[in-house]
Amino acid sequence: MADALVDVNTGVRLHYRRTGSGEPLLLAMGTAGCLGMWAPAEPALAERHDVISFDYRGLGRSERGDGAVTTASLADEAAALLGALEVPRAHVLGWSLGSTVAQELALRNRGKVGSLVLYGTWGRRDGFATALMMAMKHPWETGDLSCGLVSLGVCYSPEFLDSPEFSKFVEWTTLIAPSTPEEVRAVAEQWAADFEFDSLDRVSDISAPTLVLTGEDDIVSPPRLGRAVADRIPKATCKLMTGRGSSHGLLFERTDDFVRTVLGFLAKHPLP
Repeated sequence: MADALVDVNTGVRLHYRRTGSGEPLLLAMGTAGCLGMWAPAEPALAERHDVISFDYRGLGRSERGDGAVTTASLADEAAALLGALEVPRAHVLGWSLGSTVAQELALRNRGKVGSLVLYGTWGRRDGFATALMMAMKHPWETGDLSCGLVSLGVCYSPEFLDSPEFSKFVEWTTLIAPSTPEEVRAVAEQWAADFEFDSLDRVSDISAPTLVLTGEDDIVSPPRLGRAVADRIPKATCKLMTGRGSSHGLLFERTDDFVRTVLGFLAKHPLP
């Protein structure tokens, strides 16, 4: 396993982790998350793939540097990371904010993307998503860390929130959650990037094989928003996960099903 900082051509050093063997798989995390949040799925993914995860600028061990944070700039940074690691082409799995970064990466650097898994994604906010996202980003903008972390609870199912498993989840994620004023500001910038993102009129230009994965009980990125993206991407597949734990956080609630679905899709689309 490699776990280090690397200089990328956008002027910052990014913290990345690389583990496993096989075709490269780049993991792009959601808002407020560092690379450690992939821990439940990373070992199983690494059994078949060379898994590369990273911290966005300003979070975890990555430098903030200068310049605005947008989904496009984060995508350029992801492309620069692949370049710095001498990875010419990779599968890309993005969750939530990471799924918008993955879309931009496929649009701006299509030669680097072999296939896409867009989990908990959207291409354009509707009225409900706008209202919820506005409420979720507000505490980060005002520097209210405690309220910001609590608001992330809407990512999970009611059953998970009230279970003993959630207490264990909080114990380990607290150790890697944003905790400094600088990280809170970085998360606020990520929320602004989320809020400004709109790709629905552009995703038809994505040529990589694409899986859109969503949960029927996801209220943060409801299935209707994911289906709208899948409908616009040529030959995209839309997978709806149903039943208990099919929330925005199904990575944690339905880990085995999540990994099985992702690996099954990637196996059908080997890198050329």
